[in-house]
Formats: sequence, structure tokens, C-alpha cells
Amino acid sequence: MGNDMAEAEPTAKRRVTIREVAERAGVSMATVSRVLSGNHPVPASTRARVLRASRDLDYVANAHARALVGGGRKMVAVVLRQVTSPFYAQVAEGVEAEAASRGWLCLVGTTGGDPQRELEFVQLMREEGARLVILVGGVVEDDAYRERVAHYAQALDSAGARLVLCGRPAPDPDIPALVVEFDNEAGAHAITGHLLSAGHRGIVFLGGLPGNTALDARVAGYRAALAEHGLPPAAAHVVDCGLGRAAGHRAMTQLLKETPDFTAVFAGDDMVAAGALRAIADAGLRVPHDISVVGYNDIPLAEDFNPPLTTVRTPAEELGRAAVRIALRDPEHAAGAHHLLGTHIVVRDSVQPPRRRRATQRPTALTDGGPTPV
Repeated sequence: MGNDMAEAEPTAKRRVTIREVAERAGVSMATVSRVLSGNHPVPASTRARVLRASRDLDYVANAHARALVGGGRKMVAVVLRQVTSPFYAQVAEGVEAEAASRGWLCLVGTTGGDPQRELEFVQLMREEGARLVILVGGVVEDDAYRERVAHYAQALDSAGARLVLCGRPAPDPDIPALVVEFDNEAGAHAITGHLLSAGHRGIVFLGGLPGNTALDARVAGYRAALAEHGLPPAAAHVVDCGLGRAAGHRAMTQLLKETPDFTAVFAGDDMVAAGALRAIADAGLRVPHDISVVGYNDIPLAEDFNPPLTTVRTPAEELGRAAVRIALRDPEHAAGAHHLLGTHIVVRDSVQPPRRRRATQRPTALTDGGPTPV
């Protein structure tokens, strides 16, 4: 572990010093130290001057120096949209396991998809001296996101820390951030090919979210597989309902009413597939007898769905482990590097060759053995 810890020290760029903060505030360095540590009484007016000077200069206390005197700890922070998602939970588990194996602490923050909360958490971790800040999951890559991530990367780098983008690409290869992701497009291409090989031609992609980096890649893989099998672009049918069980249920219910001629569904993730399975059962249809369904991610419950779900296994826990391992293994060259992990299909019981089914079918009572996700 000693070698790992030595290698883990990021190279810091020139940082603002405590002397500069003291000069800006017109106080001694000892006073600045007392204000920032919060361990000694300081007049309110003096405290306000010091804090204002710190903000103006973008000062961050030297976490490495604190560590040398026992005042700091080696920390990695992982920032997620939510912890209730099985995929995000597995990534966080991987980060924590790899950090713990090296004697590091792992902090987990959730944003609910709010950019302001993400910004505040990153800034807090910078101030607290976290050595790695890992942002997890696909995003809508617009100008605001690109500007925000560039700011994160530069601010963390200037404080001797590192930004890791986990499961999302860097908006600019020149920013000081490490990227660790898996091949969404290849996984989607493979699972669509599996449906095509079973004889399906009417395949719906359920769960698009235009602009989202992960889902756009899955849609691209789906379209590419259709084209390779000689199907025209019009054969692609993408339903932009986003992710989650509820979204999958709503979209599938509507799809069954409006589009009766498809034979298979490629769900954008396994939770969308869970909602689709429920909607299909509610309509009195069976999987895979009437409609074949596949998913993405291979969450732990996927094999307990009824029927067990054919899906793409993504290396969620390994993604988290790799984010920590790669960043600490080669700190001098990790920034700007891109690491791509593979995926593979897990074949279960939710796919069979297509058969004719009636164009419309009234919902009936759920019979024993109906396809209900657990």
C-alpha cells in the first residue's frame, strides 16, 4: 500500500498562499489560520474580512500540508444522481471498495440531477481536501455542462486534486480529467443484433433521452445494428421516455395502444424493462410468447424478473473500482486519459422468435405465470 500512497500524490499547480489571503484581509497569517480552522474565537468583522479575501482569491487550504501534520485524510468523493438506482449503487460500491482497500475514505453525495447541488458538492470536496472527485452517469452534454465540467477540472487541479468522469465522456480532451466509461454503443449493437438474429424486425427502442450521452450511444448502436441487417432508417422506432420503471410502464402502455405491429422491445435500461414487462402483462400479453424484451445494465434483480431478462451486462462495480485504481496508479498521466471497459450480453428467457399476434388486444386479468417483474 505504501507505493500506491506515494504514487497517489497529484502534482499541484501554483496555488494561492495563506500569506496572500492575510495581505488581502490586512491581518496576520495566524489570524487567517484561526478563522479558517474555526477553532479559535475571532471578532466577527475580522472573520468577515478573511472569508471575503479567501473567496476573492479562490483560496483552498493545502490538504496535503494538513495531512503531514495529521490534520487531513486521504478521501475520494463520488457524486451520483441518486442512490436508489441499482446501477449507481453498484458504481458507488466499487468506488468505496477500492478506496477502502487502499486505506482511503469514501464520501457519497447525491444531486438529484441538480447542477447547482453538483457544483456545491464539488466545491465542498475541494475545500475539504478530497484527492479524487468522481462524477458518475450519463448527462445532457450542452454548453452549460461543458463549461461546468471544465471549471470543476481546473479548480480541482489547481488544488492538487483530480476529477474523474465515470460513465460519461469529457466535453474537451484537453481538460485535466480522467475518463473511465464502458462501451454503450457496442453493447446496444450486440443486444439489437441478438433480437435480429432471433428473427425480429419490428424492434422498438424504449427509453431514449435526446442529448443524454449514455442513451444517445445506445440509440446509435441500435440504429447501426438495424442498418447492418439491411433495414431502412425508417425501421428504427425510438420512444423518448427517459429512464425508470414508471417511465417504462407509461411508455409501454401507450405503445401497445398506438403501435400494434412491433414484436420486440429494447429497453434503455433494466428498470425501463421492468415497467415494460408490467405493462405487457396488464395488457394480457406474455413475454416472450407475444413480445420479446431485452434490457441494459444487468442489475441484480434482472434474473428474478418473470421471465428472467436478457440484457447487456455493464461492469458497474468494476467501473467504480477502475475510476479509483487508474487515477491513483498513474497520477502524472491520468489527467486527460480515456479508459473504455467492455460489455457483454447475458441471455435469459425473455426472447424468442416472433409470432403473429392480434393487432389489438383488450387487457385481461393477469393469469398465473404472467410476466411480472419482481
